[in-house]
Amino acid sequence: MGNFQVRTDLALEARESISEADSELRGVRVEEYYREKEDVKVTKVMIDTKNAAKAMGKPVGIYVTMEAPAMVEPDEDYHREISQCIAEELLKLIPGADKEQSVLVVGLGNREVTADSLGPQAIDNLFITRHIVREFGKAAYNCEKVNQVSSLEPGVMARTGMETAEIVKGVVEETAPDVLIVIDALAARSIRRLNRTIQITNTGIQPGSGVGNHRNALTLESLGVPVIAIGIPTVVDAATIVSDALEKLLEEEKELDVVKYVSRQETGFAELNNMYMTGKDIDAVIKRVSFTVSEGINIAMEMRMD
Repeated sequence: MGNFQVRTDLALEARESISEADSELRGVRVEEYYREKEDVKVTKVMIDTKNAAKAMGKPVGIYVTMEAPAMVEPDEDYHREISQCIAEELLKLIPGADKEQSVLVVGLGNREVTADSLGPQAIDNLFITRHIVREFGKAAYNCEKVNQVSSLEPGVMARTGMETAEIVKGVVEETAPDVLIVIDALAARSIRRLNRTIQITNTGIQPGSGVGNHRNALTLESLGVPVIAIGIPTVVDAATIVSDALEKLLEEEKELDVVKYVSRQETGFAELNNMYMTGKDIDAVIKRVSFTVSEGINIAMEMRMD
C-alpha cells in the first residue's frame, strides 16, 4: 500500500516488516523457541549494529517477545505461568541479577486512560521492600538476600508539567538504584498481538513513541543505570486496520482499480492520523495483565506475593 508506514513498538514486527529482499539483514539475529508447558512462543531479536538499528528503527540491543494467545483469558493458573516466564526472561537481561540489587520500577502512562494505565496499575501490585530493608535490615524478611525494590509513577506531562525523563532522572540521582525496570503500554502492528504479547528489552524506552508522542528517552546513556523495559501492546493504529482491510480486499477482488485505491490512500489515512483502537474489554484485560507483569517482577526479585 504505497509508502504507508504503520507504528509499532515491537521489534518483532519491525523485523517482519522488512521486505523479503532484506530478509538476511546483516546485524540482526533472530532466535525462536516454544515453551510448550506455558503455550508461549518466545522470539529473541538481537540488533548488533548501527546500520541494522537504522533499518529496523530500533536501538541496538536485545528484544525478547513472548506471544501468549491465551493471555486475555481470565485463567489465574495460566497467568501465574506467564509471570514465571516473565521473571526468567527478565533475569537474563538484568546485569548482575545473581547479586543483591537496588531496583527502581517505573510505571509509565496515564492512570485515567485505561489503555495507557498498564504501568501505573502494575505498580499497585509490586512488593516494595526498600524502605523496610533500609530501616530494619534484611532480618525483617528473615532472608539472606533481599533486593531493595522501590517504585515510581511519574504520571504524564499534562498533569505534572515535567518530562517523565526529568522526574525519573531526579529520583535516580537521589536514590542511586542499580537497575531501572520500566513498564509501559505499547502499540502493535497486528491485531492478533493486542494484549497477547509481552516485550522485554535492555534498550530502555522512549515514552509515547508508539502513538507518535515522542518524549525524552529513558536509557543507560541518559540515566547512567541499566534500563530494562517491559511492555504489552494495548492499542493498534487505526490506519493499520484500514490498511490490512484494503490489502485483503485487493487480494480477493482482482478486478478492483488498484491505482484508484492507492491514490486515495494518503488522504484517507491522513484522516485517521492519531487515532488508535483497543478492545471493548480493555479495563478487565489491563487489570489482569498488569497483575501478571507485577507478579513476574515480584518473582524475579525473589519476593513473590503468595
